[in-house]
Formats: sequence, C-alpha cells, structure tokens
Amino acid sequence: MQYEHILFSVENQVGKITLNRPRSFNSFIIPMAKEVQHALDYCNESQDVRSVYLTGAGKAFCAGEDLNEAIDPEGPGMQKIVEETYNPIILRLRNLKKPVVAAVNGIAAGAGANIALACDICVAAESAAFIQAFSKIGLIPDSGGTFFLPRLIGIQKAAALMMLGEKVGAKDAADMNMIYKTYPDESFETESLALAVTLAQMPTTGLAYTKHLLNQSFQNTLDAQLLLERDFQVKSGQTRDYHEGVQAFLEKRKPLFTGE
Repeated sequence: MQYEHILFSVENQVGKITLNRPRSFNSFIIPMAKEVQHALDYCNESQDVRSVYLTGAGKAFCAGEDLNEAIDPEGPGMQKIVEETYNPIILRLRNLKKPVVAAVNGIAAGAGANIALACDICVAAESAAFIQAFSKIGLIPDSGGTFFLPRLIGIQKAAALMMLGEKVGAKDAADMNMIYKTYPDESFETESLALAVTLAQMPTTGLAYTKHLLNQSFQNTLDAQLLLERDFQVKSGQTRDYHEGVQAFLEKRKPLFTGE
C-alpha cells in the first residue's frame, strides 16, 4: 500500500503506522487522516497484523491540526475537520480488535496528544512532551481529550492542563499516570517497538475481549460489568490460545499463541 502522508509496514505481525509530515511536525490535514483511517482498517481486518504501533517521523509525534487547513476560508471548516479527521480515528483506535501502542517520539500537542492517550498503551521518549494546546488559541480539547484525560489523571489535574495549556514532560506524564512509561531517547524506537512485538505474540482474541471490556466499563454498572466479564471469560475459554496457554503451563514451556 502506498500512502502520501504516512508510512505503513507490517513486520513481526505489527502494523507500523508513522505519521509522515515532519516539516509540519506531523500535523493533521484531512488527507493524512484518511490514510490513517485506511491503515487502521487494514490492521483491524488483516490476519497478518496482531498489534499496531503508531508513531511520528522526525522530531515530533504530532502537533495536532494543521492550522493552515483550519483557517483556510476555502477549506473544510471546523465541523468537517472534527467529523472526518479526529472522531473517526478515535473510534477506530478504541474499536480495533488488536492492541495499539502509541510511541510518542517527540512533542504531542492538541489532537496529537489526545490521539496518543486514546491508544491502549502510550509510551514516550524521555525528551518527549504532551500539551493540551487548545486553550492557547481559544478552542476546546477534542479527539476524546475531555473523555480520556480525566479518567487517566483525575478531573482537577485534567482541567488545569486543559485550561492552562501547560507542557508536561514525558517523565512527569508517566508519574501522573497519563502514560504507561518512558524509554531513553537512544533506545526508544527499539524498546517501544519491542513492546508492540510482544503484544503481537500474545493471545490476540483475549486481548480484544479485554479491550472491549475496558471500553464497556466506562458506561456499565458493577453488576453489568461482572456479567460481561462472565460471558467473555466463557468465550475466552473456548479459544485455541487458552488451551495452548494451559498446555504450555502444564508442560512448563513457553506458549505459542496464534491469536485464535
């Protein structure tokens, strides 16, 4: 598959998506968003992909929306940008039946930060930083920011970061549970990609069920969630990977999961 604004490859059953507008700090325009959506759809459907790795080219992860597109009087306008760029990406990230690792290699600002936080696991290079930049230009956080960030760090801290637009370094982001962990800059790509490879070797169906349950937990009561856990535990117990995992445990060997 050939793309103009992203790089895409599959290796070791990892679908690697690289935002590739480095001169614009990988800021989004609608054509790039459409390519990301297409790549995510491919990853969701392909049996060759069992995890997804999302990162940026150059010095930035993603600087959010390209303001040249946003302010263009002949451009798509704010409603179309949100409806056709960010909302579909967030929904795809959350509904993808495979784990998604956001590998934040540099600055993640505005929508770029919130797309990273919507992924299943977000890791960052030690020199990376996150900023809810919306208030700096009179906008509100989009791309699921008002949904995910308060759930990660609490409503008080989320409100402060969104209203003040303060930059948060990667180590501080990890300390406040905004992200999973950081890696040294010099080993970031190797270690973060290894995380995605590890996930690709795990029981993919079971991970998809776990992701579904986490999504449902945002709206369920405890009683409803317990019933859902029961139902999906039964389904998990019917997978090939469950039987392989048990057999490997009994035989004291490493399991060979196939994702089935």
